[in-house]
Amino acid sequence: MEQKRLCPFCIGELPPAATVCPHCGKILEGCNPAGCLPVGTVLAGRYTVGEMRSLDGEGVLYSGVENLGGFRVTIKEYLPVTLSAERGADCILRPKQGSEVLFKTTRMDFADLYRAIQRITPASGLEAVLDVVEANNTVYAVLENLGGTPLEQWLENRSAPVRAEDACAMLRPVFEGVAAMHKAGLVHRGICPENIRVMADGRCRLAGYATVGLRTAGSGLHEQLYEGYSAPEQYTTAEFEGRYTDEYSLAAVFYRMVCGQAPMPAAQRVVSDSNPRARTVEPAVPAYVSDVLQLGLRLKVMERIQTVPQLYQALSSKEYTAELTRTMKPETPMHPVRAEQSAQGREHLLSLKGLLAGILILLSVLILLTLWGIVSSKEEQTPSSEPSSEAASSEEMKPQNLVPNFVGIDYEQIKNNREYTSMYLFRAVLEYSDTVPSGQVIRQEPEAGEVMENGEVIQIVVSQGPEKVEMPKIIGASQDKAIEILSSRGLVASCFMVVNDGSYATGCVVSASEEEGAMVTVGTVITIYIAADPSVQITATPEEPAATEPTTPETPPEGGTEPEYDTD
Repeated sequence: MEQKRLCPFCIGELPPAATVCPHCGKILEGCNPAGCLPVGTVLAGRYTVGEMRSLDGEGVLYSGVENLGGFRVTIKEYLPVTLSAERGADCILRPKQGSEVLFKTTRMDFADLYRAIQRITPASGLEAVLDVVEANNTVYAVLENLGGTPLEQWLENRSAPVRAEDACAMLRPVFEGVAAMHKAGLVHRGICPENIRVMADGRCRLAGYATVGLRTAGSGLHEQLYEGYSAPEQYTTAEFEGRYTDEYSLAAVFYRMVCGQAPMPAAQRVVSDSNPRARTVEPAVPAYVSDVLQLGLRLKVMERIQTVPQLYQALSSKEYTAELTRTMKPETPMHPVRAEQSAQGREHLLSLKGLLAGILILLSVLILLTLWGIVSSKEEQTPSSEPSSEAASSEEMKPQNLVPNFVGIDYEQIKNNREYTSMYLFRAVLEYSDTVPSGQVIRQEPEAGEVMENGEVIQIVVSQGPEKVEMPKIIGASQDKAIEILSSRGLVASCFMVVNDGSYATGCVVSASEEEGAMVTVGTVITIYIAADPSVQITATPEEPAATEPTTPETPPEGGTEPEYDTD
């Protein structure tokens, strides 16, 4: 049975084996470069491949058509240029000799990434993944055809920077989409104006997904980084990437929108950081927004704003910015030695170990030759002098190691790394943190780069995440008593009066935004609804609480409400 095909140019139905569309007259053969799928190729009996749009180190992007519904799609084919051999007429993709294992593992990463995104789209500000198809010894991700205008082009057509409040409104769907990715354990790593589309309603959506290999230098793939928008940790495989990596990129995009220019490239800033503050570039930028962008673009990951919701809330609220600034660590300049160590990472550490080992062997040989010469020239030398010399030599040759940088790494990874546990003794201390994800190292002593002998103890402080308390029982309590109970547990009460038909005692709590017994982060604003006097008619709608949670409903909820996304 012949597979139905639609022309990717006019979406008219193509006759079997046709090489020219009878509807638009477009010739299908030879449209795509050698190595790409030919125009008209059918995938999974459902999608017709169109013209090649772009090529990166990970794969090829094609236009396409969904044959059953007759609508346009985008198709991303996994085709890593550094790992793939030439493709034959059978369209089968084959790895280069010697690259079979890396080809297979990165292909699995590609499939896993797009299947995970498929589960969280399209209910977000992300380009939706419609299907994931395995064929031709590779993987194809079928994406919606977003349309819209690339943000970079949209900005270039403007005569002035974007106001901060307008930038917040435009990027809100993107912030929410990235937060949804982070909840699913995904990191985008490619957020930039090139991968953001401005839709007809003025709001933005994010595209440009890729595996970690494409967006990290030195990974084995031909990397694709974005100058000014890629975070410092993306320029080396020795640094861990996380939610704070996307936070840096979003802050850089916001900086571009309100300043009219991109920040300096991170690789350049690590050497000499002279990136101007947003308010210096564009005086119309509010002072608190300029401060937030400064915090979001810090080079050291643990001194940077950690999550996307924190960044968005700070950009939207002057009051939250003031509170966040008080809790952030002060920024420390990048030391030249530390900058080099950050760039070289474990490879640099291993090379130092090898160099030290070579020096120690050379010293041992020289000392033995020296001792042999002394014994030969002085036959009456006392035997007690040799042990003394050997002891001194042994003391001089006692091996020393440079302490690695454990900050930002999950403690479980450290405990399970035999290289670390065989060389160092660790003492872990737990500490609550509103900015560092649970399980990650907040700080260490001694600090990274210091020299220490084998057997010495490294103390690492591990984040327990935000401090949480149990939501107490306040239903039925008076307003003053409820505020007192919440305050005693570090929670903040926000009170609203609601209409009372006489079913409730006047002045008592009838509902709250969190259910009794729920574990709530210390400092969370708890909305409590107080029964008004039955004789009082309430006509005003409660204002939205100044909290990190969604808008409070006009009527008291029956149970707790879920936040749009976490802010810890």
